[in-house]
Amino acid sequence: MYKNLRWKLLAIAGVAALAIFAVVPPSQKIKLGLDLKGGVQLILRVNTDDALKVETETTSEQFRQELIDAGITSAVTSVESHLTFLVSGIPQERDQEFRRLADASPSVATQYDREQVAGQGAQSYRFRLKPNIERTLREESVTQAIQTIERRTNELGVAEPVVAPHGAEGNQIFVQLPGVSDINRAKQVISSAAFLELKIVEGGPAPTEAELLSSHGGKPPVDMEVVPGIMEGVPGERPTQAFYLVRQVAAVTGRDLRTARAQIDENGAPAVGFSLNSEGAAKFSRVTGENINRQLAIILDGRVESAPRLEERISGEGQIHGSFTQQEAADLALVLRSGALPASLDYLQQSEVGPSLGEDSIRAGVTASLAGLVFVTIFMLVYYKAAGFNALISISLNLLILMGFMAYLGAAMTLPGIAGFILTIGMGVDSNVLIFERIREELAAGKSARQAVSSSFDRVFVTILDTHIASLIAAGFLFQFGTGPIRGFATTLFFGLVANVFTAVFVSRTVFETILSRKPAGAAKLSI
Repeated sequence: MYKNLRWKLLAIAGVAALAIFAVVPPSQKIKLGLDLKGGVQLILRVNTDDALKVETETTSEQFRQELIDAGITSAVTSVESHLTFLVSGIPQERDQEFRRLADASPSVATQYDREQVAGQGAQSYRFRLKPNIERTLREESVTQAIQTIERRTNELGVAEPVVAPHGAEGNQIFVQLPGVSDINRAKQVISSAAFLELKIVEGGPAPTEAELLSSHGGKPPVDMEVVPGIMEGVPGERPTQAFYLVRQVAAVTGRDLRTARAQIDENGAPAVGFSLNSEGAAKFSRVTGENINRQLAIILDGRVESAPRLEERISGEGQIHGSFTQQEAADLALVLRSGALPASLDYLQQSEVGPSLGEDSIRAGVTASLAGLVFVTIFMLVYYKAAGFNALISISLNLLILMGFMAYLGAAMTLPGIAGFILTIGMGVDSNVLIFERIREELAAGKSARQAVSSSFDRVFVTILDTHIASLIAAGFLFQFGTGPIRGFATTLFFGLVANVFTAVFVSRTVFETILSRKPAGAAKLSI
């Protein structure tokens, strides 16, 4: 009598029940990829020059403040391009001190090369971003864009989105969004820069830019800029176009943001509330405390959304008002939470997959899988007689466990994944053939049925384990370095291998033992 046979049967039944619970109903439990469910596929280009320009502007402003702190107040900084900025107006007698400050500055010493610009009187220097720093910043901007898009698509509710580098140029991103029906909204959420800046209003609002700059000689001061926006009027009336004069560098930006959420303001209109992290809250508290009774411009993507008057010090929370709908407020909160894109995006390619094509693919895949299973079963029954039913049970349970794994982990089923299912059937047959042939050899050597089964499974186990471990390593590499369809195939291959070890070794052996336990020890025979 076999030991623990009852517990083995209960374990198999438990695993099967868990798999069934995970899978049923399949329409709700199994997630489908883009090729089966339909959706949109995009190829985007990251304009990395934008990220370099922001870095150069920030560095030039930081260096200007360092010069002011050192007493060189006549120095003027101006950004020439995304790679260079110019520092002019340095008195001859302070030129050596300036050089020493530049060499010791944490903002420019390690990242920029310095060259003197010929001129008369005051000295001028051009700072150019070093090639290795430029290359690193470009790579970082693409990586940050990928991470930001991933966060946004996940919060958008897209099941199993694919966001990965694309092309040889190093600045393109491949995006797949299965099940997306509102493509325009998805594209808007993905590509919205959502760069938040909080700046004290230095002038305005004014209805025209010319009127705003009339007292400044028609152009903004060196360290300031004009930002368009709206001017709040009577509640309930449509806001009018306005222009604001603000400093180029913000006191607080979206990088200081902790979270954002859609809200309803005091007038019952949709708004977006935000809170800052500890560092941002400290800066915000200092700036608002020093500017009581002045306007604070809340700037989003280069446009003033609102400019409330500061009546008291604000520690770490605020609200963005605007002519939002409830959906627009929710989307804005989403992109703010996910972080600002480091650079703007261009859409190079867009293709849509209709759900009808996915339904045809599913139907063809299921048909192919069932046909494969039927023909394999017929072969096993003809060649291995009644033992072929054993193979049918183990392979069917293998597929069920594979589906359960994917449902539990939320992995998406793709068309290549269906190919992985069919390959799993083949691997299951291969494992059973190894076992059955070994049993035949043991029986031919004169061993009893029970001895043949026990000896065969013990000896074949190591072979099956070795081959499956090698295949698991290959599946792991496919998943790690592949994208889209390759990952779908690797997913089903990996889980199919894990399930096959269990079914081919444990389930198949238990079935043989159950059959033999019902026969007398001396007269037990196998139809194999």
